[in-house]
Amino acid sequence: MLVLFNKPYGVLSQFTSDGGRWQTLAAYITIPDVYAAGRLDADSEGLLLLTDNGALQAAIAGPQSHVTKTYWAQVEGVADTSSMAQLKRGVTLNDGPAKAVKASLLDVTEPWPRDPPIRVRKSIPDSWIELCIDEGRNRQVRRMTAAVGLPTLRLIRVAVGPWRVEGLALGQLRTLSDDEAFAALRRKSRRQAAFL
Repeated sequence: MLVLFNKPYGVLSQFTSDGGRWQTLAAYITIPDVYAAGRLDADSEGLLLLTDNGALQAAIAGPQSHVTKTYWAQVEGVADTSSMAQLKRGVTLNDGPAKAVKASLLDVTEPWPRDPPIRVRKSIPDSWIELCIDEGRNRQVRRMTAAVGLPTLRLIRVAVGPWRVEGLALGQLRTLSDDEAFAALRRKSRRQAAFL
């Protein structure tokens, strides 16, 4: 089984507490024996996948999977085509180089209100960008945007591979069978191969 969950801000990607500072998945998900296929930091929001199938977990989040993850980042400062090009060319992080598969400017409004809201500074504008990566190092998107002078204020994962958060209200989940999940991954892989 694959669970698609729209994770709110302030929820850990685990079922046990870290001492009470953050909520856990147990407040939202009562399906037994599912575990996160990849992580999403407590201060990030959006699509989190969970599964009870080890092979599916490896196909989604294993070191050789290279399943893309797409994020919408609200960043401090004015993002432009030059900063998007720099993210696609690559930046150097303290754990090595990182580059976006895709980086583009977004003209969006807030997809849903965040609780608590981000801290806004009246004298500094903000922008929304879309960033797609195919690896998942710790806080990678935040570190990449900071490397081009655009610190992330809010981070929402909108897609993992073929699955998107659209249609899922904050805190809501949807389930797919293993067969449906593997079929979606195969379709996505064939589409990607056609572009290579």
